Order: sequence, then C-alpha cells, then structure tokens
Amino acid sequence: MVLALLAAGVGLAPLSATPAKAAANLITNPGLETLEAATQFPQCFEKSGWGDNAFTYAVTADAHSGSRAVRIDLARRTDGDRKTMMLENACAPGVVEGHQYDLSLWYRSTSPDVALTLFRHDRTAGWVFWTDLKTLPKAATYTREEVRTPQIPPNTDQITWGAALYGVGSLTTDDYAMADATVPEPPDDPCEAGGTGPECTGQWTVQSAPSPVRAIHSVLLHTGKVLLIAGSGNDRDAFRAGTFKTSVFDPVAGTYTDVPTPEDFFCAGHVQLPDGRVLVVGGNKDYASADGTVGYKGLKTSYVFDPATNTYVRTNDLLAGHWYPSATALGNGDVLALGGLGEDSSGTVVNEHFSFAQNKWLPMGQAKQSWAFWGLYPAMILLQDGRLFYSGSHTFGPGLPGTGASLYDYDKNTVTDVPGLRKKDERDQSASLLLPPAQDQKVLTAGGGNHTVAPDAHRLVDLIDLKAAAPAYRPGPDLPQGYYKDGSKQKGEEGKVYLSTVILPDGKVLETGGALHTYREDPVFSASMYDPATNTFGRPLAADPVPRTYHSSSTLLPDGRVLSIGDNPGDGSFDQRVSIYKPPYFFRGTRPRITSVASPSWSYGSSQRITVDTPVVKASLIRPAAVTHSSDPNQRYVDLPMTVDGNTVDLSLTSNPNLAPPGWYMLSVVDAKGVPSVSTWVRIGPQGQVAAARVQSYADELNAAPKPPRQAAPGEDGRPKAPRGVLLADGYDGCDHAYGTVSTCVPWTFPQLEQGRPHSKLAPPVADRCEWLKSKGYGPLEARRDRHGLDRDGDGVACGKGDFRGWVPGTKPVLSKPRAAQPPARKPHH
Repeated sequence: MVLALLAAGVGLAPLSATPAKAAANLITNPGLETLEAATQFPQCFEKSGWGDNAFTYAVTADAHSGSRAVRIDLARRTDGDRKTMMLENACAPGVVEGHQYDLSLWYRSTSPDVALTLFRHDRTAGWVFWTDLKTLPKAATYTREEVRTPQIPPNTDQITWGAALYGVGSLTTDDYAMADATVPEPPDDPCEAGGTGPECTGQWTVQSAPSPVRAIHSVLLHTGKVLLIAGSGNDRDAFRAGTFKTSVFDPVAGTYTDVPTPEDFFCAGHVQLPDGRVLVVGGNKDYASADGTVGYKGLKTSYVFDPATNTYVRTNDLLAGHWYPSATALGNGDVLALGGLGEDSSGTVVNEHFSFAQNKWLPMGQAKQSWAFWGLYPAMILLQDGRLFYSGSHTFGPGLPGTGASLYDYDKNTVTDVPGLRKKDERDQSASLLLPPAQDQKVLTAGGGNHTVAPDAHRLVDLIDLKAAAPAYRPGPDLPQGYYKDGSKQKGEEGKVYLSTVILPDGKVLETGGALHTYREDPVFSASMYDPATNTFGRPLAADPVPRTYHSSSTLLPDGRVLSIGDNPGDGSFDQRVSIYKPPYFFRGTRPRITSVASPSWSYGSSQRITVDTPVVKASLIRPAAVTHSSDPNQRYVDLPMTVDGNTVDLSLTSNPNLAPPGWYMLSVVDAKGVPSVSTWVRIGPQGQVAAARVQSYADELNAAPKPPRQAAPGEDGRPKAPRGVLLADGYDGCDHAYGTVSTCVPWTFPQLEQGRPHSKLAPPVADRCEWLKSKGYGPLEARRDRHGLDRDGDGVACGKGDFRGWVPGTKPVLSKPRAAQPPARKPHH
C-alpha cells in the first residue's frame, strides 16, 4: 500500500477511477450479490435510518457490476435519513486502533443530499455514531467515491459505514470496498525513555520587545497578525484620560502597529466575521466606584475592526450595554452575543443578534430573547444541530442556578439543564472548549475557582459527549500540577484558574498558565498536553517563564507556535512581556508542506484538492482564536477526511455549517510522526453560501425536560419589553480577599477621605483607612498579604492596636468581620 502511494504521480489530474492497491477488501459481500433467504436483502447489510420521512428500499438489477445493487427512494422528508450499511455484528469490518482505512463505493443519485457516514463500535459504549466523511454530489451515472477515515480512536474494534440519503430523491449503491491504508508506524518515542529535550517538552522564548499595550484581548487575524486590544487596559488613569489602545502584532517580523481606538474596549466581546473583519461587542462605559458601592457599567456601542485598513468602524448600537459579554458565531454567519453587565451595572438579560448579511445588530422583536442572565463571559459553544451549549465556564462568582450547564435553543427559546458538572459554583475563570475534532461533539471544562466558596482553585476536568442519548458531564483526568514562584510544588487538590487551552494542529490541546487564586495571586508555572483520543494528559511540558494569571491569553499562530501574553496581578501592575512556545513537534524532524491549494474559497460539502511534499495521515481546519479571560467559545478543529493518490489529496469539507461556521480557517496536514505543516489560509462560504445542516439522530435526544425561560412583561404598545437587569449575587465583587477569611471584602481602592470629606489627590493614611473600615463594621483582620499597608506595625493583624487611631486596647484580632456588620455592596471587579 505504502509503495503504491509513494509511486503515484503528483499533480492536479483527476484521481484514478480504480484503486491502485492490492490490499484485501475487508467488506463481506461487497458486491451485494448474496441475499439472505429470509429477507431477500443483501447478506451482511441492513436497512438503516431514522426520522420522519417516507421511503422505500429495493434490490435492483441496475448494478455497477454483477446483477444486484440497492436503491433507496425518499418521497417525503421532515427530518432524518435512510441508508444501507453493514450489519452491526460479525459482518462489520474489524479495525486496528490508530490505523486508517480507505472506504469506497459506486453510487448514482438524483439528490445532492447524500453523505458517506460512519459508525464505530466502542468496547465500552457499544455502537456509536462517529462522523460524516464526505458529501456526495448528484451523479446520473455510476460514480466511484473514496475517502480515508481518520485514525481509528482508542477502544474501537469495528466500524460500519454507508451512504445516507437525507433529501428527497433516489440513491443506488454497489461494490463497497475497504482497505487498510496505514503508513508505517513512527519510530519509538525517545521521550518514553526519559528524554527531556525540546522534542519532549517544547521550548518557550520570551520576546525582547514587550507589547506596547496591556493586552486584555488577543484575536488572530486572517493576515496571520494578532489584534491586541487593551482599551484602558484596566488602568483607571488611562480611562480618565481617555487613552484607549490597540496594537497589531506581526509574529513573523516581531513588530507592532498602533491602531486608533475610539472607546474603552476593556472587557468587550469579540469574534471574527465570515469576511475576516472582527466584531467588537460593548466594553467598559465606566469603572466601579472606589468603595465598591457602584459597579462597572457596560457600553452599548459596537465596532468592527477591518484588518485591511487597521481601523475600527462603528456599527449601530446594541439593545443594551454589555461588559464581559460572550459572542458566538452561528452557522449562517450571524453572531449571538449575551451576558455581561449593563449600563446600570446590573446583569444584562438582553440577547443581541448581529446579522452578517445586513451588517447590523437586529432590533428588539427580531433578536430572540430568553430574558435570562447568562453570567459574565459565559462559554456558549455552537453545536452541530444549531443549539448552544453553556458549559458552565464563566467569570466571577458562583455558577448559574440549576446544574450549572445547559443547552440553549435560541430558535425555540428553551433551556435544558445538563447534569454532572462537578463544583459548578467553582468554575469562575475555568476553561472550556469543543474538543478536536468538532465532529465528535465533546466538550472539556477544566479548573476554576471562586474565592467566596473555597480559598484555592481546583484541578477538576469534566467532559461531556453531546452525541450521547442523555448527555451528562463525566469526570476526566485531573489537571497536572505545577510549581510556584519559590519553586515549591502544588500539592493536594490545588489547581488553577486563568488557565489557557489551545487546540494544536496535531489534534491535541495545550494547557498553560494560570494561578491558584481568583484574586490574582500565586501564579502557577506549568504546561501540559491533553490528548482527546486517549483522554489523558501527557508528561509535563516546559512552562512559560512569565507568570500568566488574570487578563492573560494564549493563541495558536499559523506556523504552529503559540503566543502567550498578559498578566494583571492584584496590585494593578501588568506584565507586558510576550512569550512564544514551540510545541515538541517543532523538534521531531522535517515538517510536511502543503505545496498547493487548488482554491482558497471553499463551499460546504465540497471536495478540495491540495498537494503535499510527503505522505500525510490527516488534515484539519482550525478557526483562528479570539480569546480573553480563558474564554474562546468559537475555538474549534474540523477534521477533513481525505482521498489520497500519492501526494495529491482531496479533502472533504462538512456540509454542516454549524460544525464550521463560515469564515477564514487555518488548513494544515500532519504526517505519521505527528508533525504538522505550516498552515494555509482558506475561507469557507466566501459568498455567504450556507448549506442545510446534516443533523444526526442523537440531536433529537437533547430536547428532554426543557426549562421555559422567564418571559418579559408587555410594554405600553403590547410588545414585550426588556426586563430590568438582574441583581448580582455575592462573588461579583471588587474586593481584596487578602485580609480576614477568603470571603472578607476589603475594597481594592479606598475612598479618598479627609476628615470625612473626599479630596482628589492624596490617598488616605493607614489610620484613616482603618477608621473607614471600622465605620463599615469591620474589626481587626488577619493580614495574609498587606498590599494596602493596614498592618503598619507588622504584627500580622490589619487595623490592630498599633495601626489604628482610637482602637479599643485589648481587642483581639478576628478572622473576619463581625456577623452583624455589613460590608460595602459587592459589585463586579475588573
């Protein structure tokens, strides 16, 4: 097989109409010639399918070869499909984990709605849907289609496959074939023998030039450059001065370009549009008051950044203000934004819908509403059936009521709780992502904390298979532990918040950065590699030498490196050093190259030809990152099944836009050693072309027990009006928790007082700060970190005997304020 592949010609001539291989056909009764006596249907094949449709099957003499073929006619379809497949018993071909197989059949069809679909037998879970390999075009005469499977997942021993008809028309199939196409196994891994070089751990480099901006947001542009948005950069002085910043970083040249920034995009939402522009949603209208009694306020404005001109262009306004909103790309190119804080500092309950076709935010009545508060930066992931999965990851405070995770059907306006997420109230600043490949519909949620509930972040990893009949989170492997600044190792259940998770072109996930506490102290130095195929974290990787806590982000670059930037500790400083990581695959030999791409514009369900300079085993599309606060709900890796003829490869793009929303993607290939190529940019649906979603049967099972959203009261005109925002629970605070217990709230910035009156320049002396705390009901507090200088005599007690004018002598320090005392109202911190 390998010799045949290496000997095949390279070029753009049509692929051979007959397979040039001598490998054994693994299909039993491949020509459908032998019939079962009882059913008179081909032996080892079955009639399969689901949904509401009118269909017939027939064994016909209209064969490609021999005397028999199978024809399916679909006269009416509401949903579902019908297909001919191998029986799920001993007839199903056996497979070897890690191998790939070439599948082919001859077909003719009057419908364009035909997909080559694949199921696998998991030794634990039984038969499960695996993936759609290819969309088959109409064919008036018999046509041969061949496609290569992805590598067989662990715990899989058999597969079954066939062509599924999911549109009105007819489909006839014949002459099935399946052959092992596996290239030689890679050489022994030197890291298994204890190797510690960069080929095992990767390599970090801190760039000589720091970022010129306090990068709160990182967005990869289809130019290969990175948009770094600071706005005011969490700097009140910059906000008061109206100094808002953006810079575009060129990771190849190492240069920065300043961009005029019209408003404070600090803690806005952002997402790439199908044409490569970046939609920026909301931002910071005003900072919280110094005493914490008035919270942050969300901007109602929105802008689009154009990489062609390096300028921001204002759109029409949002329906409400949004600070910390999520923005999720939909399958039709539109964007749904929700969550965050409004113009009045309350939790925004208004959904925002951006129409890409109209280039504007839709008005009330067209933007569908659930009138539910989704939290701050809620991780809302688009699923293959068009629904959104709220993973439970968010920023600030406890989880939402209920199980902490849910399915949101925007079109039907239903919310369905999903069970199983552990410590759902400690998922503040956790990371969630749709695991590679997107076709598997599995989501991982890692780490998190909540200082009002527990002092330390945890290391829990939970996974959910959204193709399951009853989706529920299941425990995964714990996050690997790292070390602190003093070199001491993490222990017990100590985990991370502010961690970053980055999908790599080899199909694995880099996990890096983070801190032990949500109040931005104790950075954790560690990095690890998660393998979705085995559900394991590998050996420890080299750690970024720069702390990456609050307001840090990590982004995959087109050449396969990873950019890490940002760190905003509780003292208000910002580390503007930039780190770039080369994963181990950079040090494992020559990288394969994509030598040509027939077209940079791809349509859904199409076959796209590329050439490579060496045999490869898989290909993928990765959506460019738009990340902040450990969150990028749009991050995804789409598998591209292959048809191979030497170094000429045809790639099959899914017909389902919900799996790959329209826009620019990074195309890469990977060789047998797991080494990826540099990426090439391609654009899906450049003319706004969107195919009908190929929805699988398991999607119907996700509708159980919907929870109706809160309804809005009608306005004077009888139409629903937006309800007021929601009051936020404890935990959405602007508090320093370094004094007393971890739930004690001391303001980050004290009011500027002089004999009870505000003044503009001088910070209050320590005694005045203690007087202010006393007036709010605080007693002496244990000082674990004294960033406010409240423990001037150094006895470990803040506002104690030696710190406080007028304090009653002999008063004992307490670990928290008295029960009867009321601290300042808790509002969101930045």
